[in-house]
Amino acid sequence: MVGEGVLQECLLHPQVEAVLVINRKPGGVSHPKLKEIIHQDFFDISSIEDQLSGYNACYFCLGVSSVGMKEPEYFNLTYTLTLNIATPLSKLNPGMTFCYVSGASTDSTEEGKSMWARVKGKTENDLMKLPFKQVFAFRPGYMHPTPGLKNVNEYYKYISWMYPFLRKFFPNMVSTLAELGLAMINATRFGYQTKIIEVKDIVALAKLE
Repeated sequence: MVGEGVLQECLLHPQVEAVLVINRKPGGVSHPKLKEIIHQDFFDISSIEDQLSGYNACYFCLGVSSVGMKEPEYFNLTYTLTLNIATPLSKLNPGMTFCYVSGASTDSTEEGKSMWARVKGKTENDLMKLPFKQVFAFRPGYMHPTPGLKNVNEYYKYISWMYPFLRKFFPNMVSTLAELGLAMINATRFGYQTKIIEVKDIVALAKLE
């Protein structure tokens, strides 16, 4: 869902010249700006590395829920997979901005009781050690889906009616998916004063011109 929403904002934005999407299966989107690579093994991108240079940014939207997972499995799918993609990208594109979709309440100390928050925190921390131009860890809360998207999580149809209430009374916990995409684009274009991008920062970044 997040990847599709960010992709839409990139395709619509006049400052984005070209978009490369790496998917396991065809995404079903056609656009003059868009190129798609179908690649099954995200733990090893060596066979497609020759197609990954020359880009200004990577918007890393891949992620899994920790529900029902033991820590080693979640660590592998969250930390190991992400670093296996980010590390070669940082060597191919040292001028790249890497935007990582993390989550609200991620634990930067890596020492808290919450397993998923520790793993996300370590992932953020180690991404920021790579030789990118800049790395931002986006920590969204509730993301109101963009109308018309195909990959909206099922539970959103039961809670999306609450969005106006949540936006009014919990503004630091709520953004739209469109705002997340715009925030990533603007962080790439203009930079930002903090590397950890909370919900209030997502909303602020989305408004930059």
